[in-house]
Amino acid sequence: MRTVAVVGASLAGLSAARSLRKQGYDGRLVIIGDEPHRPYDRPPLSKEFLAGGIGEADLALEPDGEDLRAEWLLGARATGLDSADRAVRLADGKEVRADGIVIATGAAARMLPATEGLAGVHTLRTLDDARALRDELALGGRLVVIGGGFIGAEVASTAYALGLDVTVVEAAPTPLAGPLGETMGGIVSALHADHGVRLLCGVGVKGLSGKTRVDAVLLEDGRSIPADTVVVGVGARPCVEWLEGSGVVLDNGVACGADGRTSLASVVAVGDCASWYDPCAGVHRRVEHWTGARERPDAAVATLLSSGAAEPGVPRPPYFWSDQYGVRIQFAGHAAGADSVTVEEGAPDDRSFLAVYRRAGHPVAVLAMNRTRPFMRWRKQLTGAS
Repeated sequence: MRTVAVVGASLAGLSAARSLRKQGYDGRLVIIGDEPHRPYDRPPLSKEFLAGGIGEADLALEPDGEDLRAEWLLGARATGLDSADRAVRLADGKEVRADGIVIATGAAARMLPATEGLAGVHTLRTLDDARALRDELALGGRLVVIGGGFIGAEVASTAYALGLDVTVVEAAPTPLAGPLGETMGGIVSALHADHGVRLLCGVGVKGLSGKTRVDAVLLEDGRSIPADTVVVGVGARPCVEWLEGSGVVLDNGVACGADGRTSLASVVAVGDCASWYDPCAGVHRRVEHWTGARERPDAAVATLLSSGAAEPGVPRPPYFWSDQYGVRIQFAGHAAGADSVTVEEGAPDDRSFLAVYRRAGHPVAVLAMNRTRPFMRWRKQLTGAS
């Protein structure tokens, strides 16, 4: 291959570029990013950066002296992929022709309908999002977080520490039931109540009120929650619309094999936009976590450089962490399909414990609150578990 284009300049794209050089590729490397920023770390955006504890320089993912010998095209949005010409089309009318392509365009935050243009309403996905929200939170007042997932919970925790009056609204009966199961989701989300943050569950949002700036969140049960600032944390959608009509099969992201290969030769996908096949569970899954963006590009690049001849391994079970109200939460594996969950160490009431999820007696996931060392030991046992 004489030219490889990496479409996406966040962690997954940067990891793919690094892996290309590490695995011996010495040809032309073009990295395309729709944001104007060099690659930066996203997890601190809802925590340390939002709280003002670190600055933008601390988010940089590229150490001083790193040279990938790459051409960087930043602020350049991909609008199409011409599989016949092997070309990535850009919004400015230009195109990048490449022999190999790594799709790493990530995901975008979902927004509530009819909220565009209403001041005080935010999502949190990008550095620019975090800048704007940080400025708003510095003014204090009442914050309503729509969505009780991990991003919403981290924002609530950060805002609480900054002294804001915080309410979290979650449509599901139990926050975090999807990734953690109902029992453990309820225990982890109890951190809100521990710190005086209101948590309203089992009720949807009907809309927002305000002429030019939001002043309340309107719930489907008729209640109105006053708000000076609103954060919408209702999930993310894979950024794959630019691939429609390209021949790349899309199914909740880019449908991939267990090694990142797509339906087109010499095209692989990594990161939040990639739905990799899990051979243990027999399903495709998108893994929207930092570790997936860091680890999986190695396998995808090996597939790309070998023209698909590399033997796919078994992807490691997903791992993620969250810091809320001074508590470190860690999770690895898949809770779905587990037929039991037992507390192996500590006590949930103390917010310091380790729980193991099992299916037919075999561990398939592990959750810890403030139990980092035993968690890491258990995580090693999950390799290959679904």
